[in-house]
Amino acid sequence: MAPEPRTARPPAAHPGRAPGLAVERSLQEAGAHRVGGMDEVGRGALAGPVTAGVVVLRPGTARGIPGLRDSKLLSPARREALVPRIRSWCAASGVGHASPQEIDRLGLTAALHLAGQRALAAATRGGAAPDVVLLDGRHDWLTADAAPSLFDPAAADEPLWTGTVVTRVKADLTCASVAAASVLAKVERDRIMRELSGDWPQYGWESNKGYGAAGHRAALEEGGPTPHHRLSWRLTRPATAAGPSTSGDETT
Repeated sequence: MAPEPRTARPPAAHPGRAPGLAVERSLQEAGAHRVGGMDEVGRGALAGPVTAGVVVLRPGTARGIPGLRDSKLLSPARREALVPRIRSWCAASGVGHASPQEIDRLGLTAALHLAGQRALAAATRGGAAPDVVLLDGRHDWLTADAAPSLFDPAAADEPLWTGTVVTRVKADLTCASVAAASVLAKVERDRIMRELSGDWPQYGWESNKGYGAAGHRAALEEGGPTPHHRLSWRLTRPATAAGPSTSGDETT
């Protein structure tokens, strides 16, 4: 398994700059045959699943995708248009979810772990499991060791992925594989929230995607939670008290 490479740092994150492949190449040069980029969406929402996406690169991938950016910097139409291009560019991809009930029962860290493992299982079924996962952020929530008291590996849907994880802050802005994973995850989760909104239109999920926008909170105050809310969260308190991040529309 490849350790984190000891190479020069990639360019600093810049919202206007296309994410590159410098980090992915350095991981391959350090011994990783297949590198996967992973990102999550829905961490701070009040309703709906938490979702993880993974994109596994072909060995020797030299070019990114024109127009690719972190999902938060793209319009919904642009994200949708990128999905087939991402899937043809990579060796395999996958998206996994953990439900509100799993978030309530396991806690957010273990639910992220579960969603990430499900995404990796989908990529494996698609023909390519990564040797190394490049994970956006500071903390490794993907491996079993990240939360041993919160998640029981025996309860996993499929065998756990146990490769190497490399964490990198702002990888969604600087690493093409992670930016691509963020797009797949957001498109899939947004689709779920739009579909759920058909049965619960008063909560505005077609626009706020389950986050703590003012209209969503007002509907919670008036009508209470639905089966799709995270009941262990303080749903009707101010946004800063409801979870790790509960800002308004189109937030990851």
